Amino acid sequence: MKFRSLIVALLLAVLAIVVGPVVSAGKRHSSHTDTRKIPNTASVPDSSQNLTVSTLYERLKLDSFGLEEKVLEYALKGQEKLEAAGKIRNAGILSICDFSQSSRKKRLYVIDLESRKVVMNTYVAHGRNSGSEYATSFSNTPESHKSSLGFYVTENTYYGEHGLALKIRGLDKGFNDRAWDRAIVIHGAKYADDRFLRANPFLGRSFGCPAIPYKDSEELINTIKGGTCLFIYHPTQKYLKQSKIINT
Repeated sequence: MKFRSLIVALLLAVLAIVVGPVVSAGKRHSSHTDTRKIPNTASVPDSSQNLTVSTLYERLKLDSFGLEEKVLEYALKGQEKLEAAGKIRNAGILSICDFSQSSRKKRLYVIDLESRKVVMNTYVAHGRNSGSEYATSFSNTPESHKSSLGFYVTENTYYGEHGLALKIRGLDKGFNDRAWDRAIVIHGAKYADDRFLRANPFLGRSFGCPAIPYKDSEELINTIKGGTCLFIYHPTQKYLKQSKIINT
C-alpha cells in the first residue's frame, strides 16, 4: 500500500513538472491578449479634425493650385466656428474665393473635405468698383458695386436673368451681412471665363457678385448649395483684425 502511494505521488510530481509550464505559458498568453489594444482603423473615418492644416494643405496639393496655406487655415477656422454655432449645415464642402490673386487666375476653389479633393477650381469675377485686374477695395454698402469679404453660407437656388443662380447669406457682421439685401448671389457670366480672357487683359466685373463661368455654373452651384461655407478672402488688415469669426 505504501509502495502504491509512493508511485501515485511520483506520477503526480511528474505531471506537475510537465503540465505546469504549459499552464503557466497559457496564462501569460491570455494575459497578453487581454491587455493589447489594436485600433480598428478601418472603422475610423479620416475626418478633417484629425489632420493638421499643413497635412490637409499638402494632401489637397493646394500649392499647385495657387492657394496659400494661411488662407486655408482662415477658412477652416471660420467654418468650424460657424458649424458649431449652427450656421453651416453641410461642413463636407468648403469653398474659398481668393481675391488676393489676379482675376486672370482660377481663384475659386471648391473642396470636398470628406474625399480630400479639390473638386472644382475656376475663375471668379469681383465687383467693378473693387478694382481692375486685382481686387483692392471692398464694401458692405448697397449700390457700391464692390465685393464683400468674409464668410457666407449658401442657401437656395433660383433662375433669374443670369440663368441658374445661388443665394448666399453673409455672416461676417460689418463686412458682408448686407449681402442678402444687396442681392449678392453666385451666377454665371460671359465675362468670367477663359474665352473672355483671350480677348481682354483681365476678367470683366460684376455689381459685387462672385460671378463664375457659365460652363461651370450649374455644376458648381449644385455642388455648394444648401448650407455650405463660402469664404471670400483678401489680406485686408481691417478684415483680418476685426472679423469676429476669425478672431474669437
